[in-house]
Amino acid sequence: MPVPGSAVADAYARLAEVFPALAVTELGPGEELPRGGGWVAASALAEGGAGLERFLAWDDTQVLRDYGQRARPDVIASFGLHRYAWPACLLITVPWFLHRRVPRYPVTHVSFDRTAPGLAVGRMAVRPDGFACLPGDPAAALPGARVVPDEEALRAEVRAAVAGHLEPVLAGFGPRMRRRGRALWGMATDEIVEGLWYVAQLLGEEERGMRELELLLPGATKPYVGAAAFRRLTGPGGEPVRTRDRVSCCMFYTLRPEDICATCPRACATDRTDRLVAQAG
Repeated sequence: MPVPGSAVADAYARLAEVFPALAVTELGPGEELPRGGGWVAASALAEGGAGLERFLAWDDTQVLRDYGQRARPDVIASFGLHRYAWPACLLITVPWFLHRRVPRYPVTHVSFDRTAPGLAVGRMAVRPDGFACLPGDPAAALPGARVVPDEEALRAEVRAAVAGHLEPVLAGFGPRMRRRGRALWGMATDEIVEGLWYVAQLLGEEERGMRELELLLPGATKPYVGAAAFRRLTGPGGEPVRTRDRVSCCMFYTLRPEDICATCPRACATDRTDRLVAQAG
């Protein structure tokens, strides 16, 4: 249930309407983060120890079940990070996109359970830790509000909030992934963009979502690597085809070499375009 008076409750309720595969629960004052069962605290992932090991065992089992082979340990870690970071970014980007409110969530304030029945992505429990908003927002009167002067300042808050949450998580996963600094932040860039882009499509606001993401991540916004990098192509029947150039590789090719994603940076731009146009046809 949403916390009464929460600045982000309406955004999470709307997210649940269009994307029921992910459930977000805000914790009230004094409520502990859930633990045990399928729950894992984000702080445990950041520590990189037994909690992360248990988390990645799920990916190892899933890959063996679905593909009949084991993936390399670094590939398993990449899959696991994606499956956490993609919904974790939505905790911040969806309230910003819908209501221009940017919550902060230290890793000590989030737990994740991807084993919940009926939820393809999983469920997240969060404890609010303040938020940023624009002048004139009625939520500015709520506890924990911090007013910033304009849209660009609010975009800076989004970048900082995601970085503040993901940086320790990346540090926990990094040694297992054979990836460091720049490569990890390139992956973070992709998670921000592709998560909100998908939700914007579900909301019927894809073009606005793409414009907002282009402003949020135009490139050279450290610690992120790369830009939103959208491309608008034309299909064989004249229909618009929207795509982007990923910064990082999802590593799925290690399981199915013939299944290169249409946005994969391992493929040249011409090959990516040809694949997308063929799919559109």
